[in-house]
Amino acid sequence: MSEKNFFVHESAFADDGCQIGEGSRIWHFSHISSGCRIGKGCTLGQNVFVAPGVEIGDHCKIQNNVSIYEGVELGDYVFCGPSMVFTNVPRPRCKYPQRGSEFYVRTPVGVGASIGANATIVCGHSIGAHAFIAAGSVVTKDVPAHAIMMGSPARQHGWACECGETLDEALHCPKCGRQYTHTPQGLKEEKNHAEN
Repeated sequence: MSEKNFFVHESAFADDGCQIGEGSRIWHFSHISSGCRIGKGCTLGQNVFVAPGVEIGDHCKIQNNVSIYEGVELGDYVFCGPSMVFTNVPRPRCKYPQRGSEFYVRTPVGVGASIGANATIVCGHSIGAHAFIAAGSVVTKDVPAHAIMMGSPARQHGWACECGETLDEALHCPKCGRQYTHTPQGLKEEKNHAEN
């Protein structure tokens, strides 16, 4: 942190040993722990906590009141809505503490995924690239790339384009013109149909 090419508000704490990328902004009352890595061009809103060992990609936007615990990995351009929740221990008990990396379950979030306000991501499940998790949803299983998930527990309700628009039945985006096909991991863009 010797070259300060990022912004940390005076009320926030960025511990020694954390890595913050160029152009990133950390706002009021946030705490960035030693041993985490935040990419370039990220925005972390008010009262955000980032635990040791967390990896956050470039150009992520993390809204107010979000805690990112060890085991969570955010790809580039991930959006975390206000007060959404990540967990990292499957069966927590106060009487039987489970502290330390060996207890924390990995939760990867793919490039361009969006997680709405007050959604909960139960640990150990992956969120595919460009998936869209609706506000208030509770994710209890892996989410394919581009899937739109809603409800508690979250169930799929269609497919989302990389730009965020809902795809039609032919997996075509009416907004940007992208075309997709099914793969075992979710949707994949057909590059020859991509917007120029």
